[in-house]
Amino acid sequence: MEHALQNPLEVGTGAVVSVLVQTPAHSAIAGPLSYRAAGPLAPGTLVRVPLGSRETLGIVWDAAEAAGLPPATALRPLSAVLDALPPLGPGWRRMVEFAGRYYQRGAGEVALAALPPALRALDPVQLARRLKRSPGTAAEIAFAPETIAPSREQATAIARFGAETGPFLLFGATGSGKTEVYLRCVQDALQADPLAQALVMVPEINLTPQLEERFHARFPSTDSDGAPAVVSMHSGMTPPQRLRSWIAAHTGRARIVLGTRMAVFASMPHLRLIVVDEEHDPSYKQQEGARYSARDLALWRGREEGAKVMLGSATPSLESWHASRPATPDDPGGRYARLEMPARIGAGALPRVRLVDMNHQPRRAVVSPPLLAAIGERVARGEQVMVFLNRRGYAPVLHCPDCGWKSDCPHCSAHQVFHKIDRTLRCHHCGTTSRVPRGCPACGNVDIAPLGRGTEKLEEHLSELLEGIRRPDGGRVRIARIDADTTRAKGALESQLAQVHAGDVDVLVGTQMIAKGHDFRRITLVAAVNPDGALFSSDFRAPERLFALLMQAGGRAGRDAAHSAGSEMWIQTVHPAHPIFAALKAHDFPAFAAQQIDERRSAGMPPFAAQALVRAEARTQEVAQAFLTAARQAATDAGLDATGEVVAFGAVPMAMQRVANVERAQMLLESSSRGALQRFLAAWQPLLHTTRADPAHKGLIRWAVDVDPLAI
Repeated sequence: MEHALQNPLEVGTGAVVSVLVQTPAHSAIAGPLSYRAAGPLAPGTLVRVPLGSRETLGIVWDAAEAAGLPPATALRPLSAVLDALPPLGPGWRRMVEFAGRYYQRGAGEVALAALPPALRALDPVQLARRLKRSPGTAAEIAFAPETIAPSREQATAIARFGAETGPFLLFGATGSGKTEVYLRCVQDALQADPLAQALVMVPEINLTPQLEERFHARFPSTDSDGAPAVVSMHSGMTPPQRLRSWIAAHTGRARIVLGTRMAVFASMPHLRLIVVDEEHDPSYKQQEGARYSARDLALWRGREEGAKVMLGSATPSLESWHASRPATPDDPGGRYARLEMPARIGAGALPRVRLVDMNHQPRRAVVSPPLLAAIGERVARGEQVMVFLNRRGYAPVLHCPDCGWKSDCPHCSAHQVFHKIDRTLRCHHCGTTSRVPRGCPACGNVDIAPLGRGTEKLEEHLSELLEGIRRPDGGRVRIARIDADTTRAKGALESQLAQVHAGDVDVLVGTQMIAKGHDFRRITLVAAVNPDGALFSSDFRAPERLFALLMQAGGRAGRDAAHSAGSEMWIQTVHPAHPIFAALKAHDFPAFAAQQIDERRSAGMPPFAAQALVRAEARTQEVAQAFLTAARQAATDAGLDATGEVVAFGAVPMAMQRVANVERAQMLLESSSRGALQRFLAAWQPLLHTTRADPAHKGLIRWAVDVDPLAI
């Protein structure tokens, strides 16, 4: 295509084109806008357009209907056409439209947010300059020879994946070799088609370096210019890095894209395979803006674009587990094919689970004497230990024993957490930081003390308890902590993980950052110090999340077959008889899932019902709840649910009621029919806008719809 459209003011009447632009959330501009161009443009073409007093990036969308549109001469012209790039494909555009429709957001908001930020500032000349440095042909890819034959279970899973259409749920124990199955399935897809592309997603940024290393080793590029066949996409990359990866994927040069949830929107014209590793992980759900589930969009995209989809997990989400249930005489079964790999590679045993009943341990014991002895024995033998506590900081709260004062955040319904290392109080919700007071702000008592414990305090405590233990070389115990506080600096996480892998750490203390996905070969004991908080949560998904987290954490132990027989997971609990621990001891996810699914079925909870939340934020709780109540009444008055298929519950404060001086309320909608809920939400949208515009609700700051919420 020629660059003749860069000054459409000179082209006479021209053509009318529809363009999607990024609009604010819940803007009155929901669909494409009309502009004048020199001639027709292919849908998916990137353009620069005037919008108000500024210029912005837009995407040519579906052809505008001639009826009801002003003549081209009455429209503002395009500013430029970025036609050096191929148009965004029809499959990508359909996914954007579906995501906007399903998650109740504007298509323009979804589409433009999916593009790399650096692309939004480029003009045609700048883009052409970038493309000269990024050739547009598919990278030639080499396939490094496999040195180890797959296990029988791996070979069966790979064969079924090749022979069936899917989608697939790969249910494999920790250490069963799921990554090797991904690698071989990707290799088969790329060898079958010289243009084929594969998308491999992981839930968190800290899991990408290890995966990148394995994929780069298995799929080195053979191009003379050395352009990689494997690229990454995640929020930890710089804008230029993200742009390079996006262009490589969009032009078909990159054959494999590794990324976090944002990568589900990568433009990949020859997509043939999608892998979603740790598919149960809540990190795949976006929590602001368009609240999409990357896992669910991956399934939708695979079906629409003819790409096979594999979800993988040792602890699948109950939705995926139920969707992969085998057929019985009374049940046609789920729509996923379940591939099972229950054994660890190399005949290694899963770690033995040991429960410590803290009711029978010394009062106030942070680490019970039996666990402390077990840690000491492992370190003395030159083995590594991981101690897991899902709470960072030194202590959850500072407390005055005289008057009961606690270090509450002045802006949130939460405590400020005490961080001893820099003597600060920090709110982990709004970020407010203050110095530790010299005395109690309420009564002046100077003996304020930390209450509870976090990873920083646990690290300090273990240093004291293990003071007399010596490693085989006679040296002192080396303890390291990995959490959000110790990994703030760029490269800090990679450096700390490298120390663990190299054997330079004896005891690793951390939060859930270290509990999943990492292949620590020397760890033989994993300990969960205080997991009981989630056992009696009001959130119906809490047991599922806790089971997954503990099973994933335990899976870090004994990954080297030479040490697997003696590997253990210790769990300190005051509720040792809880059913969740019985299933953990037996490593029996199917039994746990069956019990949870029966409860969900009886209660009419997902996956047997569809849910949506409408959230409102205001300066007062009364204003937030009044908006939700008025919106529900507007739906009733309009007869939106005459059949009674959708239940809208009353407005209530959110569990974390106040964050950064903003009060938050929510309303739950539920239906046994996903279609009925979607129809209700689509019809309710204009009423929500009308209610918001009512002067009675002028104190409202914002509102949002969350479809398929993960936390209620």
